[in-house]
Amino acid sequence: MDKVSPDCPYPGCFFCVMKEGNPSKRRASILKFFRELPSQDDDGQVLPISGLWNTAMAHPNDPEFIELGIFECMSSLICKGLKNRRWLSHDQNIYIPYYAAHIIGSYTMNMEEFAESAVHAGVIAPLVELLRGRLTWVEQRVAVRALGALGYISQYLSCSSKSRRLSYHCDLLTRGMGGVEMESRKAEEWASQLQCWSLQLINCFAFKPEFLPAICKPEFLTKLPGMWGGLVNENSPAGIGLLRTICHHKLGRGPVASCPGLIEALCNIARSSDDWQYMAIDCLLWLLQDPSTCHKVIDKAVPALVDLAEITTLGDHKKLGDSIVNVLQECIQSQGTGRNSINNRTKEQIEELLSSRQRLKWEKNMPKEDLHIKQAAALVVKLEGNSLFSSGNISGAASKYSEALALCPMRSKKERVVLHSNRAQCHLLLQQPLAAISDATRALCLHNPLNRHAKSLWRRAQAFDMLGLAKESLLDAILFINECSQSNDPDLSLRQNKVPDYAERLVKKQMRAAWLFREAAIKHGGVHCDGDAGDIYGQDTDGSEWETASESDIGNDGRDEMGDEDDDSEWKNEDERKDKYDKPPMKGTIQCLNAL
Repeated sequence: MDKVSPDCPYPGCFFCVMKEGNPSKRRASILKFFRELPSQDDDGQVLPISGLWNTAMAHPNDPEFIELGIFECMSSLICKGLKNRRWLSHDQNIYIPYYAAHIIGSYTMNMEEFAESAVHAGVIAPLVELLRGRLTWVEQRVAVRALGALGYISQYLSCSSKSRRLSYHCDLLTRGMGGVEMESRKAEEWASQLQCWSLQLINCFAFKPEFLPAICKPEFLTKLPGMWGGLVNENSPAGIGLLRTICHHKLGRGPVASCPGLIEALCNIARSSDDWQYMAIDCLLWLLQDPSTCHKVIDKAVPALVDLAEITTLGDHKKLGDSIVNVLQECIQSQGTGRNSINNRTKEQIEELLSSRQRLKWEKNMPKEDLHIKQAAALVVKLEGNSLFSSGNISGAASKYSEALALCPMRSKKERVVLHSNRAQCHLLLQQPLAAISDATRALCLHNPLNRHAKSLWRRAQAFDMLGLAKESLLDAILFINECSQSNDPDLSLRQNKVPDYAERLVKKQMRAAWLFREAAIKHGGVHCDGDAGDIYGQDTDGSEWETASESDIGNDGRDEMGDEDDDSEWKNEDERKDKYDKPPMKGTIQCLNAL
């Protein structure tokens, strides 16, 4: 290179080249640098590579380096590291393959033309070698990130040995990385990213029907619901995202419907506060709409979908509840006989849902005075249920809440939220976690905003915990803490921004249970499953925190379904009530979650 700063001791220094004022000379020098770098053995090569990495991260859409041959240079450097271990161990060259793969991934993540240039430059073969573990898992992580960015040009990835490559990749996900000793939180975060990016890469293949047989292996599919990005990769749909892509195609729905436990796992995600809840709902709806899979999944899918039928909008999904009702109605109308028939309990649940929709239509034509009478009657029955609960008659209280729900107008959403939430607590105390999840989910779907009713979140978190569903329980518990931090309700608001000890205990317990390396740690003796979370319930049980909504949600000429009053205003027996939320203050919300 021609230009070197007078103060720089290194001839051809990349950083000096970048300061060249003449654009044509600068481009010629950069081109020469990229061509010559892989053949050089000088010390300090990692410095310009790290500079290129920073540039790629900051300006991934800048075409200059792509035009001048950065992909060919990075590909050659990775190959050099794979073939020449002596060079790799010299100076700080051990970092060069990592940076090189990272640079390829950054430049190909947004721009299709950059991805095509990378493929033509020959980056696929060295990246796949890194993916196979030729160096370390750290390089695996950035290699799968780069390959995932290239994945949408799948014809380039579908070269020879495609089935073997997919099988290897699926194995990488499911073996749990038990042989890798990673104790730091940063290592766990990176390994979680490796898993998420691996899923993203497989997802690219899953859009092509010819790859589905290689992907849809039962032992792999059944593990997908448990693969999630954790709290550090919240933008990755992970396993549920791949399942949604698989279920979108008819060839994928058959294997999914035939996997034991997979439909139940999809139902749990659909009824959770997972950010990707809608993906699980999509999977269930597509499976029900397919005549070849409907009869296999309907008995498990219907209870979950009935609970979710009150959802209005979820993300980009408008009128999702209506879509659910329409699909279930089609199931009833198209039911067959014998093997393809619907069992009586499932049929009853669908018919009850359809009846409630019909009831809503009837109520729109009822006089407002009649609606007020029905709502007042429901309030009286609910207060009877509160009294029975306070006296210890939990089953009687649950029956009263059911009776109140039958009376309460369908448009009185506030009051119905309260009734479902109270009945959920009865089910908890009666050791009926499935019923508690059902009622808490209905309350959360009715609530505005969706999935933000604090007490229902806490009750469902406990119910999920009873069933050993750590991830679902964890997400609900964290949302509960978040809602408490924003609540004006004196029973829910966090005193001095402190997290209640019972919530902190549950979050800690579920973070241990949902830990990415839990199975590997148990295998190697690193985790003790002795109920170390303590008594999650004990005196903290939400025993008699009974709520009531506004006496009238029908005001405003029936235009306002939700009313303006807080849905947690309550009618309570002050002599009997135990204030569950009045606990000694613990760590602040953010500090607590960071420390867990």
